[in-house]
Amino acid sequence: MFNKYGAYGAIHALVAVVLGAFAAHGLKDRLTAEMLNVFETGVRYHMYHGIGLLLIALASDRIGQQRGIRWAARLMHTGIFLFSGSLYALSLSGIKPLGIITPFGGLAFIVAWGMAAYAIWKAKSNQE
Repeated sequence: MFNKYGAYGAIHALVAVVLGAFAAHGLKDRLTAEMLNVFETGVRYHMYHGIGLLLIALASDRIGQQRGIRWAARLMHTGIFLFSGSLYALSLSGIKPLGIITPFGGLAFIVAWGMAAYAIWKAKSNQE
């Protein structure tokens, strides 16, 4: 799991940097200020959760590959696609109903962080 989700985290961080540069240089004259802000929100959360995946991968290497930590990684990975992906699609297409998908990604992020905290706490308690 460490290699797989560590690599996913690094790839997501790389993509977030590329998309952030694309927004700053290629989209600022093509999107409204509101839609550029939507795109940038997607990039920001993409980066946060790419780093989150790296941290989960490191935690899994330290505490073992428990079911909870695996699910945290899966949900964070899925959340990036749902949350950031829907914001990218919304801002580039202008199709407002795509915004319906975004909260599902946010929920995946919330549950992922909660599961990661629980798995790490549980592992710490077992080691004492």
